[in-house]
Amino acid sequence: MSMTNSSPINASKNNEPPSVALAILYRENQFLLQLRDNIPNILYPGYWGLFGGHIEIGENPEEAVKREVWEEIAYELKTFDPFGFYEDERAIRHVFHAPLTVSLDQLTLQEGWDFALISAEEILQGEIYSIKAEEKRPLGEIHQKILYDFLKAELH
Repeated sequence: MSMTNSSPINASKNNEPPSVALAILYRENQFLLQLRDNIPNILYPGYWGLFGGHIEIGENPEEAVKREVWEEIAYELKTFDPFGFYEDERAIRHVFHAPLTVSLDQLTLQEGWDFALISAEEILQGEIYSIKAEEKRPLGEIHQKILYDFLKAELH
């Protein structure tokens, strides 16, 4: 890991949105995205988004992003860097970025409906075709903004 650890996150106050850690994973000018399960009790059901999830009590964002990426695609994040912090009424998002150093066939999707490497053009369009869903599905609005900001920063 190429950054200093943040302090652990404590339980959020009742009026605060949950804290989450997200990973921008990129390879050959494409970005690895997850098609979220299409179930109504999660944020952005049936939408494309970044890999990541809730920061557990006592866990810092760096620990959370490593754990979440491992749980979701069995990929070990060895080095990564902070990218940004995005807060709204739905979540407090700690965003990190790292190159994806393996091919898709070396990953195992363990959470979500589908995953794919997506081009910058598809990100800007906001709709992405899923082979498993057999249709175009929308990219979550905040995830599109984060990726757009990342593309502008030219860090990949």
